[in-house]
Amino acid sequence: METELCAFSPEACRIAARQGVWRAELCASPYEGGTTPSAAAIREARRIPNLRLSVMIRPRGGDFLYTDDEFRQMLDEVAFARESGADCVVAGMLTPDGRIDEERTAALVAAAAGMEVTFHRAFDMVRDPEEALEALIRCGCRRVLTSGGRNTAPEGIDTIRRLVALAAGRIAIMAGSGITAANVREFVRAGVDAVHFSARGTIESRMRYRNPAVSMGGVAGIPEYASVGTDEEKVREIMKQLA
Repeated sequence: METELCAFSPEACRIAARQGVWRAELCASPYEGGTTPSAAAIREARRIPNLRLSVMIRPRGGDFLYTDDEFRQMLDEVAFARESGADCVVAGMLTPDGRIDEERTAALVAAAAGMEVTFHRAFDMVRDPEEALEALIRCGCRRVLTSGGRNTAPEGIDTIRRLVALAAGRIAIMAGSGITAANVREFVRAGVDAVHFSARGTIESRMRYRNPAVSMGGVAGIPEYASVGTDEEKVREIMKQLA
């Protein structure tokens, strides 16, 4: 079974490599569910040996209905990921009525030639997952990341099992969201091809002086003096369950 760490920094990618994770998905913006990382972050992560690298291609947070300008930006980001030596790109595009945007997805797959394409959890926002799965197969995606249309994969495991059966090896099913050492073996038994996990931890700021009157993002609940990181012990425990 393939394993993939959702990594929000090159340092998280280094943790993945140290713990024997098969692939890291490099993203920015954890509070938005992941957006395209910076050029420098991609280049730095690519320097890490013994790690396959996926790069998130998502120009903004929010929905997965993109303008023509946003889609052109995504194609440029795919080209940069290839030039940087990425093994895979990760994207997802929907139509206004909640179906896979087949035309753009197929165009992105063609633009990614030489790299694998993972369709991300935009899949969990579709109106009909079985119809969507067939669309992704037609588009040539290598795999789909899904929580079974629910907030977490454990909640959606019945749908994930059904998708595994429907895929029948034509596209890889990767379960993600809420995967931990305590439940990862349930997904092994469900027959998924891969598991995706973030093993999140909080990195506390080293600032001694802290101004409580300012929130840079202006969004309640997002800490100003802490950031999202990867808990290496959580990664280690997940990998032990799969050994």
